[in-house]
Parts: sequence; structure tokens; C-alpha cells
Amino acid sequence: MGYKLKEIRKASQMTQEELAEKSGISRGTIVAIENNEQKIVSTKTLLKLADALNTTVDAIFFRDGV
Repeated sequence: MGYKLKEIRKASQMTQEELAEKSGISRGTIVAIENNEQKIVSTKTLLKLADALNTTVDAIFFRDGV
């Protein structure tokens, strides 16, 4: 999941700091998710990240977005 979040964030031309501001999720949490240091992520956090990236949780969570 972490690599996919990073991939989508970069495709959106957004820094971790910008994503943190837009989503309300701390940059530290975003870093931990992207580096696969945080294995458990709440649905609420995923929804906030997906909304900030104008995508779906499926696109972040599943390899092929399905």
C-alpha cells in the first residue's frame, strides 16, 4: 500500500507536506505509510488521504485499483 500511496502522490505532483496539509494527516504518518513502517492504517485515514489525492481507497490499497 505504501508504494502505491507514494506513486499516486507523486503523480499528483504533491509533496508529503502538501498531502499532510490537505488531508489533515501528519507528515510523519504519511512517511510511515509510504515506507511500510505503519502496517495498520484506519479507514478514516485512508479516506482522508484518498480524498486529498482525488482518488479512491481502492486505488491506494489495491495494486491494480480494483
